[in-house]
Amino acid sequence: MTASRRHHPLWTRAFHAFNVVVLLVMAASGLQIYNANPVFGGQGGPTVPELFTLGGWLAGGRDWHFGFMGLYASNLGLWIALLIQRRRDRLAHSGDLATLNASSNLAKRRVASHRVVYTLMLILLAFGLITGLAMYKPAQFWWLSGLFSFGELFGATSWHTLRVFHLATIPAIALLTVVHLALSWRIGGWLLWRSILA
Repeated sequence: MTASRRHHPLWTRAFHAFNVVVLLVMAASGLQIYNANPVFGGQGGPTVPELFTLGGWLAGGRDWHFGFMGLYASNLGLWIALLIQRRRDRLAHSGDLATLNASSNLAKRRVASHRVVYTLMLILLAFGLITGLAMYKPAQFWWLSGLFSFGELFGATSWHTLRVFHLATIPAIALLTVVHLALSWRIGGWLLWRSILA
């Protein structure tokens, strides 16, 4: 990075910092709900250590989770509004997917991979919001939970399948975050990390 590009724009750094806080609260409170829920940890199943949970009990976890849900949705919506056109253009027109398939330029492939992973993160976060809304307002979003009726083929209700998929967004986004950080390091190393942290 050159001296003139030492930092990302302030809004990018602020959104990243805000995202970290919101996602940590959502994940920790979600894991508290998992621990206390009679369908999962509350029935004597495996539980998550208290160090990684927030809320202390089921109602406390739900309070934190629902309290931050509006911030999560607003932040995600703003990210998508700012970036979706750019992501679509790069995927469809500039050829990130084509670069991954055909380019022999390693640097270009790394940047393209990074953008694809970032796009997948947005999609996954949106999926978490949609499944969360279906659980929060099942009467209003009955058609959403109905989409998970395929679980009945495996002996599970659509409601239970919906909960499992919603919970699965936590390890999935954690994995994508690790990949995102690793690709960022491969592209720009500590200079790139510092440009987003400070």
